[in-house]
Amino acid sequence: MMRTTHGSGMGIIEVVVWISVFISAMLALTTSVLYFYRTSDYAIQQASATASAQRGIDTMIRNVREASYASNGAYPIVSLGANDFRFYAEIDGDVGVEQVHLYLSGEALLKGVIDPTGDPAVYTGAESVSTTSEDVRNIIQSTSLFTYYDKDGALVSNYAEIGDVRYVSANLLVDVDPNRSPTPLSLRSSAALRNLIGH
Repeated sequence: MMRTTHGSGMGIIEVVVWISVFISAMLALTTSVLYFYRTSDYAIQQASATASAQRGIDTMIRNVREASYASNGAYPIVSLGANDFRFYAEIDGDVGVEQVHLYLSGEALLKGVIDPTGDPAVYTGAESVSTTSEDVRNIIQSTSLFTYYDKDGALVSNYAEIGDVRYVSANLLVDVDPNRSPTPLSLRSSAALRNLIGH
């Protein structure tokens, strides 16, 4: 009697099924890895922007807290605005009191500084401008950067009443990519103009 032996190799259908499963697994793995890298990259960028903005708002509020009469005796506050605040403060440890200008320009929070010159002191030079924070979304979100309050804690909405302001609150919205979730992160801080407290 003759015996038939079956080969120990795979049939064509088994090979096709095996290749299909392998390709599906590789596609799933590749997609997962790419998604992880994209998500991770965005998270790192957002964390970096948030840390930078936190340092920026801390410096800004520290400067606001130091608002004082100018080297020529001018009142500590020069002008107010929703996204623009100009005042005098000693911020760099030298003899003169600088004019400080904090304002939004596009997606950046900028700080302009004018040093006093002459005797009596004048503030006529060009501002030395530096970027305090980037990826700021206040303008596109229609959210004011600055809010001002009087000595009783009432909102000062008339920006011509600079003599009433005793407290300044800042709300900085930060987002690396406004087209992606989540919504912008809001960093808030406030300061009393300590050289005007009691006046």
